[in-house]
Amino acid sequence: MMLDRRTLIRTGATAAAIAPAAGALSVAGRPAWAANTIKVGVLTDMSGTYRDLNGPASVACARAAVQEFGPRGFGIEVVFADHQNKPDVAVNIARQWFDRDGVDMVVNLAASSVALALAELTREKNKVAIATSTATSDLTGRACTPNTIHWVFDTYMLAKSTGGATVRAGGDTWFFITADYAFGHALERDTAEFVRAAGGRVLGGVRTPFPGTTDFSSFLLQAQASGAKVIGFANAGTDTTNCIKQAAEFGLTRRGVKLASLLMFLPDVHSLGLAACQGLVCTETFYWDLNDRTRAFTKRVRSQAGDVPLCMNHAGDYSSVLHYLKAVADLGVAAAKADGAAVVARMKAMPTDDDAFGPGRIREDGRKVHPAYLFEVKRPEESHGLFDYYKLLQTTPSEEAFRPLAEGNCPLVRT
Repeated sequence: MMLDRRTLIRTGATAAAIAPAAGALSVAGRPAWAANTIKVGVLTDMSGTYRDLNGPASVACARAAVQEFGPRGFGIEVVFADHQNKPDVAVNIARQWFDRDGVDMVVNLAASSVALALAELTREKNKVAIATSTATSDLTGRACTPNTIHWVFDTYMLAKSTGGATVRAGGDTWFFITADYAFGHALERDTAEFVRAAGGRVLGGVRTPFPGTTDFSSFLLQAQASGAKVIGFANAGTDTTNCIKQAAEFGLTRRGVKLASLLMFLPDVHSLGLAACQGLVCTETFYWDLNDRTRAFTKRVRSQAGDVPLCMNHAGDYSSVLHYLKAVADLGVAAAKADGAAVVARMKAMPTDDDAFGPGRIREDGRKVHPAYLFEVKRPEESHGLFDYYKLLQTTPSEEAFRPLAEGNCPLVRT
C-alpha cells in the first residue's frame, strides 16, 4: 500500500503523521487505519522555564525520527501537549491520551516529578514512557518499572562526569554553591564523592535559599575566598544562569577559577552568551558538532526546527522515538499496541544506534547507556560559527558513565 505524509490538527495539538493514503473507511468516527497506527505523544514544557531545553525543538526531533524511520506498512502520528511542569496536569493529559485518543507512548516528560508520576500511570495502563529530559536516577532505581526507559542523562552521570573528569583535568579543589532542597543536596553529595574518589578535595560549600534567591554575590565571594580551583553550581535553571552572570561580573574566570555547572545545556550557553560562560565546564551526552553523524542529524532537524541550539534532551527525543519505532516494527503493531511492557522488553533486547548517540544499549533497569562528554565553553574569539560553543575535555565511556546496575536497587534487576 502506498503511504503519504500529512500534518494533522487534533484537539489543539499538532500531529506529524505517516499514514495510509486517504480514502480509508471510517469506524465509529475514526479512520479504519487507526488500529494499524502507532501514536506517539510528546509531553513536554512548551511555555515555561524549560521550553528552550524541550518544547518545539523536541517535537521537531520526534518528527525527524518518524521521517527517518519512513513508511513500514503502518501509520505513525506524533501529538504534543504542554504539561506546565505540573505532575497533576501531566497525568490528566496522559490519561486522556491513553484512554480516549489511542496514544501508545509518551516521551520527553522533563521535570522529575512529572516523570515519576507518569511511570506509575504507564505501568497501570500498560503503555510506554520514555524520559529524555529528566534528572532523577530513581527512574532506574526504586521507581523503575517494566514500562519505563530513561534516556540521555541522570544525576549520577552528571556528578561522575563533571566531578571526576574535572579533577582529572586539573580541577582538584572544589567549593559548592548549592540550592537548598533535595535536588541540590543530592547533586552536591554525589559530585563530592566523585571529586574525592578522583583524588580531589572539597574546601567548602554554601546552601542558598530556594526558591527566590537572585543575588549570589556573597556566596560567590565566599567561594573565591576559599581558594578553590573549581566552583560547582549544584542548582539548575535561573539559579544557575544568575550564578554564571554574577561570576562573570566579578571576573572569577579571568582570575583562573573554573566554573562547573552540574546541570547545564547548550541553549543556556546561547542565552547567556560566550562572554559570560567562557571557561565554564559542563556535561552533555550529545553535541551537534561532535562528529559527522551528529552534524548530519542536526542538519536534518534544523530543516524543521529552524536555527535553534539543540541539546542532549532534543537529541534524546529523536533517538528514543526512532528506537521505539524499530521495536514496534520488530514486534508487530497489534502486539505493540496491546502490551507496552512487551515493547520495552523488545527495546532492551535490540541494540540502539542512531546519528545522535551512535551505538548503545538499554539495560535491564531501563537505563539507556552511551558516553558522557565533559565540555568547556569556548572563549568568544574561539567560536567560528553559529552554536560553535563547546570544546571537548574528557569522554566517559558508556559502560562507565552511569550508575552500576547492581547499585540502583531496581526491582527488575535479578541479583
